[in-house]
Amino acid sequence: MFRKKRIEQAEYDRENLRPVLRCSICNGERVAGFKNIHTGEFKEEIFIRDDEELEAFKRKYKITELTKEY
Repeated sequence: MFRKKRIEQAEYDRENLRPVLRCSICNGERVAGFKNIHTGEFKEEIFIRDDEELEAFKRKYKITELTKEY
């Protein structure tokens, strides 16, 4: 039997960080991570290969909205 992987819940600094999905216009690569709202620094968390990985990232951090940046 196949079982779904259990996703560990994680937290992030909601006051200083904003979840962001960086998308490449050229090749379609997507990277999910967090952007510091004060400095603009982006911290890469995971390379997204498909929608299932994106949903897993959102569930892990309890994210409802994810801003896209190009």
